[in-house]
Amino acid sequence: MTETLSATQARRIALAAQGFTRARPTAVSARHVHRAMERLGVLQIDSVNVFARSHYMPLFSRLGAYDPSLLDRVFLSRATHYVEYLAHEATFIPIEDWPLWQFRMDDFRRRWSGADSWTSQNARTLAWVQDELRTRGPLRPVDLRDDAPRERGTWWDWDDVKLALEHLWRTGDVAISGRKGFERTYALAEHVIPADVRAQTIPRSEAIRELVRRAARSSGVATQSDLADYYRIRDRAAVSQAIVDLSDDGELVPVQVRGWERAGRPLPAWRHRDSVLPRTVGTAALLTPFDPVVWFRDRALRTFDLDYRIEIYVPAEKRRYGYYSLPVVVGDRIVARVDLKADRSSSTLQVQSVWWEPQARPGDAEPIARELALAAAWQGLEHVSVSGWGDASDAIHDALHTLGGVVRRHVHAREVVR
Repeated sequence: MTETLSATQARRIALAAQGFTRARPTAVSARHVHRAMERLGVLQIDSVNVFARSHYMPLFSRLGAYDPSLLDRVFLSRATHYVEYLAHEATFIPIEDWPLWQFRMDDFRRRWSGADSWTSQNARTLAWVQDELRTRGPLRPVDLRDDAPRERGTWWDWDDVKLALEHLWRTGDVAISGRKGFERTYALAEHVIPADVRAQTIPRSEAIRELVRRAARSSGVATQSDLADYYRIRDRAAVSQAIVDLSDDGELVPVQVRGWERAGRPLPAWRHRDSVLPRTVGTAALLTPFDPVVWFRDRALRTFDLDYRIEIYVPAEKRRYGYYSLPVVVGDRIVARVDLKADRSSSTLQVQSVWWEPQARPGDAEPIARELALAAAWQGLEHVSVSGWGDASDAIHDALHTLGGVVRRHVHAREVVR
């Protein structure tokens, strides 16, 4: 018989699979980072830096305050175990996983092939970029721009060079060898990926099956759409076959989750055989919008009743929650969203807005306040300031004040508009 789970049980399984039931270490080391990556599988990269860049956040959410330079050493050093690729969006992945993505690299190559394709029309640019990387080693885009040939004609265009780098990265001919600040450094794949890794060949169906298996392990319990989205696999037939194979092997167990429905019918779902159902979840955490817990909006709504939208591109006067609001987990619920800004000039963590979610309960303000105080300390900020925008702002201000120290107040522009 198919196992039935309550919505609460599904949330707890999902959070446990993501590492939220593990005690935070007293001191975070590289070993903890590697262990977290084993659970996450990928770490999505994003450039928005209003509080902290997105790829620094999932480790803070799970491990607590850590030295951000530790992440740089683990992921960006020359001896790193990780490399960047489009494993969801742009993400860090284990370098030994490079062959798993050959099917995606081949798909990009086919998509951009043909006599009238961009690659055919820009063959000279592609060849020049590869020759430069082969001769000179790793380069930033600016290095190519400054040394670009200045000959007359229509073949040279700086935008085409940037597209060439992106294309060569997507097809696996080029890899990202590191970053200076946030700017990528590109190199030929043979200069970044070890020869024994590049020599491996993994058939498409086998690679997709392995990725679905990992997605299931990282999700705990999931629908087919959840499993496909984790690594952005658009070949739904292959995902479906992978689920059949993994179910036959006993690695995936069919379940029904109460409330997981479409058009009044239960959504088929699967639990990974190694998933754990904790009795409780005792965590509190701030989540980046690109955390695997919430990055698939359908799953966030279905699992946590979180109707989530990033409002970066929404005009300021039309934002409901703020520029870059972060979901907040307390226990097994997402109870609030908080818009944060690090004001370095005044060494202040500005809580631009705080809003309750329907799942909030009395007493949730205190653990949120503790996380905000921890976030300020993690970012080296001495003060916390709370605006009056949001139905949870007073409760969070009072909870921060109760923790001790001076909690400042500032006025958000939206308060003035009202």
